[in-house]
Amino acid sequence: MKKHNFSAGPSILPQEVLKKASEAVLNFNNLDLSLIEISHRSADFVAVMKKAQELVLDLLDLKDKGYSVLFLSGGASTEFIMVPYNLMKTDGKAAYLDTGAWSSKAIKEAKLFGEVDVVASSKDKNYNFIPSLYTIPSDANYFHCTSNNTIYGTQIKDFPETDVPMVCDMSSDIFSRKLDFSKFDVIYAGAQKNMGPAGTTLVVVKDRILGETGRKIPSMLDYQIQISKDSMFNTPPVFPVYVSMLTLQWLKDMGGIEAIEKINNKKAQMLYDEIDRNPLFIGTAAKEDRSNMNVTFLLADDSKKEAFDKMWNEAGISGLKGHRSVGGYRASIYNAMPVESVQVLVDVMKKLAE
Repeated sequence: MKKHNFSAGPSILPQEVLKKASEAVLNFNNLDLSLIEISHRSADFVAVMKKAQELVLDLLDLKDKGYSVLFLSGGASTEFIMVPYNLMKTDGKAAYLDTGAWSSKAIKEAKLFGEVDVVASSKDKNYNFIPSLYTIPSDANYFHCTSNNTIYGTQIKDFPETDVPMVCDMSSDIFSRKLDFSKFDVIYAGAQKNMGPAGTTLVVVKDRILGETGRKIPSMLDYQIQISKDSMFNTPPVFPVYVSMLTLQWLKDMGGIEAIEKINNKKAQMLYDEIDRNPLFIGTAAKEDRSNMNVTFLLADDSKKEAFDKMWNEAGISGLKGHRSVGGYRASIYNAMPVESVQVLVDVMKKLAE
């Protein structure tokens, strides 16, 4: 039976990417060596890193606009530390928008470095909406937001206009929709949602904002040092970078972000239409802030849970349970999720109502 993988992450990847990656593990570039046993400083892998970096700038339309691309270890959670280390001045402050568990954790880490102004929060409503009425202080060293919230199923649709450097955690919706990415001074994203396997984190940083904090930064956490060493200050996560490169090439070949956004909109519309139509289901996120990547919903009648769970499991659906902190259900429909799999879920929901 074909599996329909709705996991929130590590998540589904394109089949052709998995095939090429598996071949490279056995024999990379016809070297009769595995990708994961060659030197990261060999010409073969340096070419992989360069291509991955170039694809990022190409897809985000940031070529020749003063940005550097890094592939680092430590997950997006390490960026919660690296951002204030590299951007918050010793006597400065930062502004944060609190829209979920991950932004809350970023705020906690930033407070270790200085003053943090939480400009708005939706915590009192269990993070089921994105705050829109807030002011970013003009004296903040940077403003931080999280574009998409995997646990609560919300997504920022309109980003603020500000003269303050803007930092965005795009871990769960990077490369999924068209944005003016030049509005952002730092973008970071764990690979394991829309780009590759767990193990590497993408960082795109505007070069001119660095080196202004007056802080002494540990070498591993210093963006400028990582840039100067081309993401190879230490041994990079070779396999995740390679798979990310393959995924980025897959996306470019199918028409880039503009093409995938149309498919993502279709998938999300199919699922939200069924949630709104079907009396057995209730969407949990405010309609105007619904995520196109993570669709969260509940059963209106918990007595139907056993039947529904049996039906979607028998249909080959995997990873549909909601996050342990909120319960219910969560369908993660990242770039590689085919429309056909979403239709299988919609059909199960219809059948339950019948």
